[in-house]
Amino acid sequence: AATAGNRAPVRQLSAKMNSIINFVPQQEIFIIERFGKYNRMALAGIQIVVPMLEQIAYVQSLKEMAMDVPSQSGITSDNVTLSIDGVLYIKVIDAYAASYGIEDYIFAVSQLAQTTMRSEIGKMTLDKVFQEREVLNASIVESINQAAEAWGVLCLRYEIKNIEVPDSVKHAMQMQVEAERKKRAHILESEGFKTSKINIAEGEKQSVILQSEALRLEKINHAMGEAESMTLKANARATAINAIAEAINTNNGDKAASFAIAEQYMSAFKQLAQESTTLLLPADTHNPASMIAQAMSVYQRMGTASPGGETPPPPGTLNTSAKPVGASSTAPTFTAGPTSTGPRSASVADNVELFRNSTTKLRHSS
Repeated sequence: AATAGNRAPVRQLSAKMNSIINFVPQQEIFIIERFGKYNRMALAGIQIVVPMLEQIAYVQSLKEMAMDVPSQSGITSDNVTLSIDGVLYIKVIDAYAASYGIEDYIFAVSQLAQTTMRSEIGKMTLDKVFQEREVLNASIVESINQAAEAWGVLCLRYEIKNIEVPDSVKHAMQMQVEAERKKRAHILESEGFKTSKINIAEGEKQSVILQSEALRLEKINHAMGEAESMTLKANARATAINAIAEAINTNNGDKAASFAIAEQYMSAFKQLAQESTTLLLPADTHNPASMIAQAMSVYQRMGTASPGGETPPPPGTLNTSAKPVGASSTAPTFTAGPTSTGPRSASVADNVELFRNSTTKLRHSS
């Protein structure tokens, strides 16, 4: 069998094969003519051919064949010249039509693929040619099958192998790709910067909110602590006062109270220089015994009832009718109101203030 490139659609048989007994291979068909006219198709197996009367005119293969489509130039819709080649897969489905319908169906299909490819490329831009290769392949296959139906040939698929573009277009495409990458990089960088600023602002906002809530809770806790502390101090003060009142009513309670008042008097006198720069000092500061005696006399006067069974004056007032031993008829004495439990007790500050008031009135009366 001799072939002439891609233009030999059939195997030309020699005279030796035109014998009486012939073996037809699998997936091949022999086209037998009698007196130059089509007679029958010999399928795979043993076939008898009558010499001189019959001959094997064509041998068609029913296998799928792959054929190269030569490179073909085409111009896209945006005026870019491309050079495209591909591979075409075909199969004979009608041996009679492939033998008598066209002289060389392989050459015809190849030329049809090239022209269809140029036509389809002209409908697309350069970018779509690269993006829609599957669409281009399907369009070429559909166009070939419409024309090759009468030839007994079926085009199964077409695949583009290479797409060649001019060097100038390659350089422009490379610059475009770089520009797109730079653009995406700048966009991503700006979006990252924007997201960073938003996150920082949100973080600062949450920080301020949390700080304010923490400060509010701190103030609430501090106020609650102070309130609880004041309550506890008041309860402790009340408990201490009750304990002092009970202790005064016991044996020797007056002596213990006198000692406590004298001690507080000395302590208060010691703190005067630390709290103010203006001081009122007694004349006998060099004699501690005299100051203690003065404090004890204040306490004794507070616990002494008025003579003659008279009702003592209200607390915090001067009694001008009372005449203590050794005192003049015009010298007033200070008395304190009675308590329900016996002798009264008062703080050192109240005693000092009352003592100052009584001293001032005595001076005015004199």
